[in-house]
Amino acid sequence: MSLDQPARDGRGVVLAVILGCQLMMALDASIVTTALPHIRTELGFSESSLSWIQNSYVLVFGGLLLLGARAGDLLGRRRVFLSGVALFTAASLLAGLAPGAGILIAARAFQGLASAFAIPSTLALLLTSFPAPQERARAIAVYSAVIGAGGSIGIIVGGLFTEYLSWRWGLIVNVPIGVAILVLAPRYLPETPRKQGQVDVLGAVSITLGMSSVVFGLVEAAQSGWTDVRTALPLTVGVCLIAAFVAVERRTPQPVVPLRLFASVQRSGAYLGRILIVGAMFSTFYFLSQYLQNVRGLSPLATGLAFIPMTGMFFAMVYVVRGIGSRLSRPALLLASLVTALAGMAWLSRIDATTAFWPWILLPLLVLGVGQGIAIILFTELGVAEVEPDDAGAASGLVNTAHQLGGSLGLALLTVVYGAAVHHDATPVAALAAHGYATVFAAATVFYAFAVIVGVTILTSRRRQRLTPGPAVAPVRLGTSR
Repeated sequence: MSLDQPARDGRGVVLAVILGCQLMMALDASIVTTALPHIRTELGFSESSLSWIQNSYVLVFGGLLLLGARAGDLLGRRRVFLSGVALFTAASLLAGLAPGAGILIAARAFQGLASAFAIPSTLALLLTSFPAPQERARAIAVYSAVIGAGGSIGIIVGGLFTEYLSWRWGLIVNVPIGVAILVLAPRYLPETPRKQGQVDVLGAVSITLGMSSVVFGLVEAAQSGWTDVRTALPLTVGVCLIAAFVAVERRTPQPVVPLRLFASVQRSGAYLGRILIVGAMFSTFYFLSQYLQNVRGLSPLATGLAFIPMTGMFFAMVYVVRGIGSRLSRPALLLASLVTALAGMAWLSRIDATTAFWPWILLPLLVLGVGQGIAIILFTELGVAEVEPDDAGAASGLVNTAHQLGGSLGLALLTVVYGAAVHHDATPVAALAAHGYATVFAAATVFYAFAVIVGVTILTSRRRQRLTPGPAVAPVRLGTSR
């Protein structure tokens, strides 16, 4: 068997390797969530700086994803994938052994850098390995479920390690997984040929620094207020850098983000919608985990187990989408899922300091799992739908960039909301802290409300396309859709 072309009967291993990498990196984004109170005490983080454990990862990850996607297109996706996994494995070991806050944040940033080069190639390699529409649709559904469920699985695993061993093992566990991927990937993953071209370093740097500056400003707003120069300056610089990024992409012959990918209302809506729902979902993981421990007094393990119902719903939605996808249009199903998720988050926002887990937290989590699980799958499909093969890497990079951007911006904004709700008290009493968490979930409900508007726009656009006569086009379909 050629190393550049996997055997047909090896596609199960191909899928396992791709999903293993995706799960490892999705786990890593949330695996420290249940350990945050312990990390704060052991390494001396402040309340506002604590969010940088997450933000240092997702900002570098999200900012460099597009560069990673472009590098895969030019240098070969398997080659770039393996380099990213190797660096991620080493950075995970460094994070797990970090003696202080600065080293941990730096190691998390290196993990983000590694993920930025590995993750875009996973979706692109999956599209290459499963060319048949039905096979591809099933593979994307499972891939999306892993992305959606990985966050809550990470909380469970993190809680288990934190309670019985140490939070450090939640990071070190990536090492054997990474080694296994490095052994299997060269044998089973297909390689794509190298291409001639340029790397848009200026575009990648400007968007990374711009996003980081905006998030830094938002984090400072939670501590210093909106009028403080430490808030206003980075926000202004960030907006200017993002504007410069758009200008660079318009003029660069080989941009890191081909702006033609945004020509489709459905793809643009998929990217925006993903930012909104992931921003809301991060609040569920980050803030609900702290509510259950700081207000309700649950252990890290019990907190992790509390997310099992949502995780189960994420995976179950793979079969739901496959079962009803042939009978309902994708945009209509997407809109229904977003409304469902909105209802679940609105329900969760009713918590207070005495809310019982059953039924007032468990049932909203189940509803959220249904809505979010379906929406993640469909936004993934729409984000890479009908793209040319040469744009597969960039499109998959945009899907993952939207995911990470949603997480970092959502967490930063909702940290501001929480700080305002508890009046910036360093250690608010339980009732005030519970009010802060409830306010966060109410704000996250607004995220879903905007996502519903995006869903309506996608549905309207699809119907308008059907009613508008035009030349016959044979788009590349991801699966059965109406």
